[in-house]
Amino acid sequence: MKLSVLTTAAVLAAGLVTAAAPAQAAPAAPARAKVTVTITADGTDMSGVVRSTRPKRCAQDRTVKVFKLVAGEPHLWATDTTDLQGGRYVWSTGNTGTEGRFFAKVARKAGCKGDVSPTIRVRRND
Repeated sequence: MKLSVLTTAAVLAAGLVTAAAPAQAAPAAPARAKVTVTITADGTDMSGVVRSTRPKRCAQDRTVKVFKLVAGEPHLWATDTTDLQGGRYVWSTGNTGTEGRFFAKVARKAGCKGDVSPTIRVRRND
């Protein structure tokens, strides 16, 4: 009986020491930078721009995935990497020759948010 009372007292004392120690707060992760991807079409040639509040980190050399909606389901159609042209980070699929509904997406990455463009309807110029 005496042993269990001592054991209980030791456990309680250890708990008090732990509770009295100052808690170390984990450093807050920096907020992810906002990213915007656009999509536009000239006939069946799709292109757009990636913008960010941190362009070198979040717009430069970003992979843009273009999806085609088929029966309401997204299917990966094309990809491109942004290039700096005229002070903007642009992407282009070239002429796909395909009509339909498309949207562009950039995935999030360390320090950067992802984004999805609005869906557009692409038609051939006849």
